[in-house]
Amino acid sequence: MAAGLAMLAVTPLHAQNDKMTPIPIPAQPTAILLNTGELPNAPNKESWHSQYGSVFARNVTVATLTPFLPDPAKATGAAVVVTPGGGFRTLSMENEGWDVAKALNAKGVAAFVLKYRLNQTPADMAGFEASMTAMFSGAARATRRPDASAMMANLAPQIDDARAAFALIRSRAKEWRVDPDRIGMVGFSAGAMLTMATTLNGVDAKPAFIGNIYGPLNAMPAPADAPPMFVALAADDPLFGSPQYGLIDAWRTAKRPVEFHLYEQGGHGFGMYPKSTTSTGWFDAFTRWMGMHGYLAPKR
Repeated sequence: MAAGLAMLAVTPLHAQNDKMTPIPIPAQPTAILLNTGELPNAPNKESWHSQYGSVFARNVTVATLTPFLPDPAKATGAAVVVTPGGGFRTLSMENEGWDVAKALNAKGVAAFVLKYRLNQTPADMAGFEASMTAMFSGAARATRRPDASAMMANLAPQIDDARAAFALIRSRAKEWRVDPDRIGMVGFSAGAMLTMATTLNGVDAKPAFIGNIYGPLNAMPAPADAPPMFVALAADDPLFGSPQYGLIDAWRTAKRPVEFHLYEQGGHGFGMYPKSTTSTGWFDAFTRWMGMHGYLAPKR
């Protein structure tokens, strides 16, 4: 795992319920296997654990996509591919996946949670905990922010998973009442990096709009047809709270729509956790932004 990728941990940095406890793999009856195959050279198989009152997957070797469809009576035709974070070592499947999808459904938006393939971690929980501790220690010592282009260069399997997700949704758009031209993507931490990588290097994926939630905001070129982008970050984020917002400047320079919410407090990994900080309002802000762009009403 590259040093830059190690910075993309999603685990919320607060102490409550922080013990990692192994759990059986939850039933996922609606998860659909994507056609990207099994991760090569990956002997450790998928396992799950609970932490912070939520659940996490790791050692994902086969990608899946889980549809969450709104009540047809309120469906807008818009859809969002939801990409949880976890440093490409684990996935915050509940806080940054299922809970986000359900909240989008309440707004009439179809959501599809992408369980993408991950870098291998030790199979045993003690070894995994030690590896995560080392990762956070490295992040805390880092003085330079990782180069975004360098990070994305190592994401070929994950980009393939994202491309397959968009292809699957478009192939079943009529069945799922989705407009194939109104599919966006929102990602958290490492998932935000995957969202940006898909936007820039995903070839045929072409998200209609994107959400970058506490991901790195290093400068990177904005395509001439860059999709509208929503960004949310806490100023006290220990990983990405540095005043380097080149990504925002790139979108503005390209004269592409961008909205940036810098919350005073919230730390990293707040997702859908209820907190006393105003960062908890990011989802309402995101969906109001979607509404401003016409995605909370049927296309006319």
